[in-house]
Amino acid sequence: MDYAALCQKRDELRTVLPDIPHEVLDKFDRAFEIEYTHNSTAIEGNTLTLIQTKAILEDGLSVGGKTIREIYEVANHARAFNYVKDCIAQGKLLDEPVVKEIHAKLMENIQTGGVYRNVEVRITGAAHKPPPPSEMYWQVKDFFAALSDKRDWNDMEYAAWTHAEFVRIHPFTDGNGRTSRMMMNYQLMAVGFLPVSIAKEKRLDYFEALEAYAVNHDLRPFAEMVAGLEEQRLDEYLGICYEQRSDQTDAGIKMI
Repeated sequence: MDYAALCQKRDELRTVLPDIPHEVLDKFDRAFEIEYTHNSTAIEGNTLTLIQTKAILEDGLSVGGKTIREIYEVANHARAFNYVKDCIAQGKLLDEPVVKEIHAKLMENIQTGGVYRNVEVRITGAAHKPPPPSEMYWQVKDFFAALSDKRDWNDMEYAAWTHAEFVRIHPFTDGNGRTSRMMMNYQLMAVGFLPVSIAKEKRLDYFEALEAYAVNHDLRPFAEMVAGLEEQRLDEYLGICYEQRSDQTDAGIKMI
């Protein structure tokens, strides 16, 4: 991970963004949010396609042949992400009330959200078993206490740890993955980086990286994954920005 290079690209993006029309950025951000919603729900088993996700979120259309739960998962994810963006715009730090509200929005019309589990759970196919409720409550408290201390981590490691540790504890009966991915992006966006989306096609690599942390306390694979995704998004965003600036320059020359 070349963290210094990521910071340089982030700062470069900050300098070029003011010159880009809002409608261009809004279109790019909207495309990402649809993709992010699709991937994050699909990782958990939602069968809606990317086009169907777009139809629900952007066009307000109903999709036949899908369960009400799947439709709510997509719609709720978009609302929860809007809540995250609002919190960041207000300068709120990620804390327990914010996390519970994220989960509540993700679970709306599905089950009661923002309430910790009082039963044991297992993660299908994983070697790691989440702690029983009696231990889980203490681990959640420790997690939020540690959340205010970045130690000597860089921002990629801190965001990766936020996700990996929260999902390791698995404090809710459902929605832990979507919530923890939202928390990871919260940490990235709070320090000026871009939110990232883990492609559903990469779910095996993603699960293995989380397993490495949960079983062996090895954060490196997942932190490297997050850093790689961040670099891809920065490069894509910068490419669009410079392309737009070039088009504006060419248009100016033609007018002269």
